Amino acid sequence: MCNLYRMSKSQDEVARFFDAIAQDLSVAPGANAPDVIYPGYPGLVLAEGQLRQMTWGFPLARKGAKGQPLKPKPVNNARTDRLKSPFWRSSFENRRCLIPVSDFAEAEGPKGGKTRTWFSLPDSSLMVVAGFWRDSAEFGAAYTMVMTDANDHVRGVHDRMPVIVSPADWSTWLDSSPQEAFTLCRPFAGDMQVTRTDEPWAGRR
Repeated sequence: MCNLYRMSKSQDEVARFFDAIAQDLSVAPGANAPDVIYPGYPGLVLAEGQLRQMTWGFPLARKGAKGQPLKPKPVNNARTDRLKSPFWRSSFENRRCLIPVSDFAEAEGPKGGKTRTWFSLPDSSLMVVAGFWRDSAEFGAAYTMVMTDANDHVRGVHDRMPVIVSPADWSTWLDSSPQEAFTLCRPFAGDMQVTRTDEPWAGRR
């Protein structure tokens, strides 16, 4: 599952990137986000015709050993085989969004020594990942990524990957029926660049 990604473009650059589907795309006030994004941290998404800053991960209530409430866990990945579950279904059917991503990382290596392996598109500085969102009392507006089976480029590192949406399918993901949108939840068929690093997986946030 994807628990780390980068988005290195400015909000204006991302707005221009999305002009193909939103000629009057506006940027919501305060829509700034860090370029390295972890679960529970803010990221940019395209939702309802705006680039908006939201928290990556739907809040999941937790309790401690003595029943005391703990800080909610951000659930930042939604598997395609679970989109009809009560936790995800309404958001998938009614509030889909697109997530701009420069590259995403998976952990690779032995336990205790895992490093970051990054995946990107060789012919584009941004990829677009399928997501959906909802408002929450805990995090405000929150979004999650949709995960599918890994393609050949990712499979040696992890068995799942984000659903990457090609420009021709952006409108289908945002505006079509849930049944049509679900047909896009498949492994990415194009080429990908794989960059292995010596960066510790559990790096600074």
